[in-house]
Amino acid sequence: MEFMKKLAAPQNLTSLAYTSIKNYILREDLDDKARLTEDGLSRQLGISKSPVREALNSLHTEGLIRIEARRGAFVRSFSVQEVMDLYGLREALEMYAVGIAAVTPDLIKALRQSISHTRALLKASDRLGHIEEDMNFHGLIASASGNAELCRALTNIQNQLWLCRRKTYDLSASTAPSAHRAILEALQRGNRKAAQNAMRSHISLVRHRLVDSMQSRRKSQ
Repeated sequence: MEFMKKLAAPQNLTSLAYTSIKNYILREDLDDKARLTEDGLSRQLGISKSPVREALNSLHTEGLIRIEARRGAFVRSFSVQEVMDLYGLREALEMYAVGIAAVTPDLIKALRQSISHTRALLKASDRLGHIEEDMNFHGLIASASGNAELCRALTNIQNQLWLCRRKTYDLSASTAPSAHRAILEALQRGNRKAAQNAMRSHISLVRHRLVDSMQSRRKSQ
């Protein structure tokens, strides 16, 4: 397991600690039993415990960790119902975004490049890179909506779902390029309804496979 680098910049340590700890949580294959203590994190980052505590509180508010009194913080685990709720909200936001996004040549070019990059990452078996690129594709459409609050909410939902998807990557990763291309081609044609249908089908497939996997694992335990 890689350790986080010490932070050299003295300004806005809470923000820097938040970013470092968040990336550590998302990138490392931590389970829900791995403790994240203020002492341990402050030593790794080379800063005092106060900004670490504030950063952990922010991550708790965002639903990425849970904080237990006198024990520390732990990466959050999700129930099947919580996953279904998150995907339901994600679908509503993304359907809205694809319906109002400003479809420009720059957006079409960026989406096409993202699909190409996704294929390359799948070929290289780069799990984390693929998940990041998947988030980038959907983020590009959200940004094109011009709604900053939608972008913020969707990013938070995506980060929470990342904690689930990284363990079930192989279930739906290979379907991403064709699903994304269907969304892109519908937007190119100016067919918003088809783009929304393609988005709904894409999200529903990933949700269905993830939920089925979670239910199967719990039955076998």
